[in-house]
Amino acid sequence: MAVLRTPDDRFDGLPGYPFAPNYLAVETRGIDPLRMHYVDAGPSDGPAVVLLHGQPTWSYLYRAVIAVLVESGLRVIAPDHIGFGRSDKLTDPTDYTFRRHIDWVHSLIVGLELRDVTLVVQDWGGPIGLSVLTREPQRFARVLATNTILHTCDPALAGALAWPHHGVGDDRVLLQETLLDYVAYYQRSPDIVPSFFLDAVAGPLNPEVLAAYDAPFPDRSYKAGLRQLTALVPLTRNDPGAAIGRATMTALRQWRRPFLTAYSDGDPATRGWETIFQQQIPGAAGQNHTTIPGAGHFVQEQRGAELGHLVADFVRAN
Repeated sequence: MAVLRTPDDRFDGLPGYPFAPNYLAVETRGIDPLRMHYVDAGPSDGPAVVLLHGQPTWSYLYRAVIAVLVESGLRVIAPDHIGFGRSDKLTDPTDYTFRRHIDWVHSLIVGLELRDVTLVVQDWGGPIGLSVLTREPQRFARVLATNTILHTCDPALAGALAWPHHGVGDDRVLLQETLLDYVAYYQRSPDIVPSFFLDAVAGPLNPEVLAAYDAPFPDRSYKAGLRQLTALVPLTRNDPGAAIGRATMTALRQWRRPFLTAYSDGDPATRGWETIFQQQIPGAAGQNHTTIPGAGHFVQEQRGAELGHLVADFVRAN
């Protein structure tokens, strides 16, 4: 097992990201303990808010959200998934699995002894974080979901999503062509540059911000996890990740603590899931669900302060 650590000087002077690094050894079966990085900002005795990023980003994505939450007296924990940000990076892509990503985040939350957690999830942060929640629901007080999905491939999703992603009959699937293009690109491209996707979806961004998204990856050898996470997107019901998604959704149908959706109005890749969560999760009933205008998939980059205020208000209201 080969592990790389991005040199610290790659993170010097990143705009809007003044946070000192924190690390914890996290564990999963079959892999030696790895060093996971996390931001720990705000009062240590404040209510804990855990912010989970997706792909191809890292905790830098949440910098504006963190600032608002700290001003509101909340303790913010914003990890970098293994393979991303300042966390350790395995060089063999097959060392990364969906279940291991869940294990690593679970290990962090247990290791930091976090309780009464407000969980905020976006993109892959949803499938990973919501699956962690179902393992130890007593640690979590509330959930805010933005621009995320669960990979279930459930035939019942037919007609419910802007981007179809569901089974048909016993042995077929219907998938958005753009999703397949995205997965194929990540596997076939000679190199993956995170800032390209951020600028395309949330830009134009200034060069310093674009460089910050690329900072964790000095060269291709650091990008095995970045590339592999897209390969882990379940495309069929037979994928083990789809089984995880279905189990997580089944558990969430029993979740009665507050669950809020705050999706943007410009993200067709996840559109429809906010309605599914609202209709199927008991804790979503009666919540002040909202749509964030003028933002695409990376809502934290385009409307970070607004999202931060939504999270702070959600904690105060519940």
